[in-house]
Amino acid sequence: MKEQKGVGRAWHLYKMGGITPAIASMLGQQNAQQMAFIRSMSREQRKQSALEQPLSEMETVVFDLETTGFYPYNGDEIISVGGVAMKGEQIQPSRQFYSLVNPKRKVPRHITELTGITNAMAESAPDLMQVLHDFMEFAGKQRVLIAHGSGHDKQFLNAALWRTSKVNLTHRVLDTMMVAKWLEPKRSGYGLDELLESYGVEVTHRHHALEDSIMTAKLWQRFLAMIHSRNIITLGDLYAYLSKH
Repeated sequence: MKEQKGVGRAWHLYKMGGITPAIASMLGQQNAQQMAFIRSMSREQRKQSALEQPLSEMETVVFDLETTGFYPYNGDEIISVGGVAMKGEQIQPSRQFYSLVNPKRKVPRHITELTGITNAMAESAPDLMQVLHDFMEFAGKQRVLIAHGSGHDKQFLNAALWRTSKVNLTHRVLDTMMVAKWLEPKRSGYGLDELLESYGVEVTHRHHALEDSIMTAKLWQRFLAMIHSRNIITLGDLYAYLSKH
């Protein structure tokens, strides 16, 4: 009955003043503001085109997620988000992002063993809406996102954005695994560990969202040098070549 009254009040507010006061009624003022920000970021991204931007000047965020499993539509949740900003080949150490996320469920033992994230750590972490707001603010309006094996991360981000804010991820996403497959089509494996070793990137702390982001950023530096040597100038040029492989 209490829930029905809340929905009824939200509907009344929507009719009187639009969606913002209705959301505030349902979610609380802070969550409503965070949701509004995420939705505005999504709208701005749709207006931007990074395809003509030179790769040497392109602002990017290399990011990584740790999750409770592989299936965001079957109960698995994000438990940490990490990212580091780059401009062209330059990593910006002062522009880093890292946060744990409260998944509102138990962290499986094997995930704790892999990531070091315990139930106690997760339970005291910010909720998903807060972390999404902070990460989207960090990522900015014009940055391209980069991840290794990005399908997993993109799927979880999309599920989280839709569940909290009813928007999809609108940033362009580059996958360093796909780039590696294009650059070295005859390799036997394209896992992050194998590529880090091949390209001389020091392995610091695997399965930590920020550390994995920094290592992937260093791998992207190596790839950019190879991409430039092939006279590929813009993001659009790179997408055109990747689409053929």
